[in-house]
Amino acid sequence: MTVNAGSAADGLTAREVKAPASGSRPRGVRRGEVIRELKKRDNYTNFAHIAFVYLVIIASIGITIWSYGAVAAAGLGWWWDIPMTLLCIAAVGASQHQFGGVIHEGTHFTLFENKIMNELVSDWLGGFPIYTSTFQYRLHHLAHHQFINDPLRDPDWAQLNESGHDLDFPITHLDMLKELGKQLWLPNLFRYMIVRARYSALGTDNNPYMDRERKGERLPTTAGVIYAILAPAAAITLIKTGHGAWAFAAIAALTAIVVAYFYFLDEDKLPHAHVETVISHRATNISRIVYMAIMYSALTTVEVAGWGPAWAYFGLLWILPLFTAFPLFMIMRQWVQHGNADRGRYTNTRVFLVNPFIRYAVFPFGMDYHLPHHIYASVPHYKLKALHELLLQDPEYEEKGIVVEGYFNSPHGKVEDRNPTVIEVLGEKYAPKADGEVYVDTDTLEYAKVSDAAAIQRENEASVRGE
Repeated sequence: MTVNAGSAADGLTAREVKAPASGSRPRGVRRGEVIRELKKRDNYTNFAHIAFVYLVIIASIGITIWSYGAVAAAGLGWWWDIPMTLLCIAAVGASQHQFGGVIHEGTHFTLFENKIMNELVSDWLGGFPIYTSTFQYRLHHLAHHQFINDPLRDPDWAQLNESGHDLDFPITHLDMLKELGKQLWLPNLFRYMIVRARYSALGTDNNPYMDRERKGERLPTTAGVIYAILAPAAAITLIKTGHGAWAFAAIAALTAIVVAYFYFLDEDKLPHAHVETVISHRATNISRIVYMAIMYSALTTVEVAGWGPAWAYFGLLWILPLFTAFPLFMIMRQWVQHGNADRGRYTNTRVFLVNPFIRYAVFPFGMDYHLPHHIYASVPHYKLKALHELLLQDPEYEEKGIVVEGYFNSPHGKVEDRNPTVIEVLGEKYAPKADGEVYVDTDTLEYAKVSDAAAIQRENEASVRGE
């Protein structure tokens, strides 16, 4: 077994290489200098990417609601609404997965160069709409990067196991299709989503970044969950019983109570970690409650004004996708990114070349170029293709890295003349070797502020030893 527990750039910066194929860089530039250039992010580019996601959501929901009116005006039965509803659920679920991509970039501090802006935009435009926050996901995800496929320390591994979604790789085409078919039984998706949410919100005792001496209490998270459920329940009940004005009062009262609770809460009662916050736990919790209050008040305003059944549309076209299409697309990604892979630097994931719909729904924000992302996690998603082209000049990357083309079917010809599909790469032919390399990615914390580096170093050493 080969052990590699150091900087991802070790041994690379001294090697003379050509520039990326896109090509404005001079030949003969050192690879390390090119990597540093690729790592640069700005405070503008991702606003366009985020705006496109919101455009898809607005268009999907708007067209669907318009179609409901057209069906009703034509005197047709409600079942005529089913096809458009299913299309909307798929589009919104894919866009919610895109929000996961927003948080993913925020987690790596690559959404924006300004850290405060990075955190605020990631939370308000990505995390809060799907009921999560960037920092809690950061603890979950950076541990996944640093300890990729370590069954004791990789939270993704543990989460799949707990929700019953871990697969016994390698698997055949038929077995993979059967497993995907099982997700049509909605309780399987609900269970996945609940476990995933708990891992992101509460963390786990075996997360290597958690400060086990200051784990905090569960009540603060429970208070947020209670508010997220109780405020809509109270508003909807009051509206349905003809007390719409009181619905606003109920939302305001519940918001004031929970905000006051977090404002006066001792920070020691919140979970702490060896990775520090950019914005305090208190401020993030209050912000999330305020976000929900604004959203719930807007929905209530539409209902009380008689402009339409906003709460029904919210449940059908936002909450239902959140527990169905969204987790389905996440499962389709999570299984194939690291399934049937090992812990090697070049062999823990792959590059996925897929059609535009699969890329939007299953591999948001550059997750199709997942191998270069895991090698240099500080490179923004919109530069990963150029990074991949650069790394192809490394003989080891070119030899060991796998490029996958197509999810279920290849766009090319015979098997021997093309790259494997996503389904094929999960089979016996690509199963990892038992004596593969163990790589611990210490560079994943490059932009994070670490409060106890010694504790994380102990985890690194234990991971390499397999303890």
